[in-house]
Amino acid sequence: MRKCLGLGAVLWLALPAGWAVDWKSLKPLGYVSDFAGVVDPAGKARLEAYAADLQRATGAQIALVTIPSLQGEPVDDVAKAIARAWGVGQKGANHRILLLLAIRDRRSRLEIGSGLESLLPRSLAGSVMQQMRPALRARQYGEALMAAAETLATAVARAQHVRFTDSLPRRLRPTFANSVPWPAVAGLLLELAFLSFLGTYALRRAGGGRCAFRPAQAFAPGPSLVLPTGTQSGGGFGSFDSCDSFGGFGGGDFGGGGASSDW
Repeated sequence: MRKCLGLGAVLWLALPAGWAVDWKSLKPLGYVSDFAGVVDPAGKARLEAYAADLQRATGAQIALVTIPSLQGEPVDDVAKAIARAWGVGQKGANHRILLLLAIRDRRSRLEIGSGLESLLPRSLAGSVMQQMRPALRARQYGEALMAAAETLATAVARAQHVRFTDSLPRRLRPTFANSVPWPAVAGLLLELAFLSFLGTYALRRAGGGRCAFRPAQAFAPGPSLVLPTGTQSGGGFGSFDSCDSFGGFGGGDFGGGGASSDW
């Protein structure tokens, strides 16, 4: 079985980037479908038992999926295609969760069924990624899936007021240093520095032109207050659009919500 999975992963990686993959043709290999061949057998067995116990306790079904590459397709489209094809979760109740890891692309996607979306906290996707990040950075993908499974199971059990005490043998847990998304922080700091530079440059240009504001002139005694001659805009502080890494759970034709991230 392992040889077949390994051969499949090699063939997948050999596909040209523009060759579309029929994601719906993939068949589930259990609760853990390791198409990338990155989870050790012992870890997979523990995850299978853990997910089965969770389903018996809560009725929620978790599908943990790894693939070598997205083949240039959006991660949310790939995850939705797999979830629809497999019919993850119970019919009607839609208590289903699918977590997809695209190893080469370093992208993840969490899909939440509509039956659970309103029960689970909006911060769940961020919590899952925070718990997985140390293992993902160490390329220990079985450990990362254990972190995700525990985080999801805890949230589901709490939402349904069910006692679920199973645990997984995790070795890597987040600390402040390894849980901070440093690339995102660096990008934000660079963006703020660039905006600060633009603001300073604009003020310097304005100071040498017709629109310069001269305090001595503006507040000089006289019948009226002298204002700058430039065009004035309305009050209030300016703002710029920002994008949350996880963005909350939006709707979708999967029937619930989803959130994407990278590592």
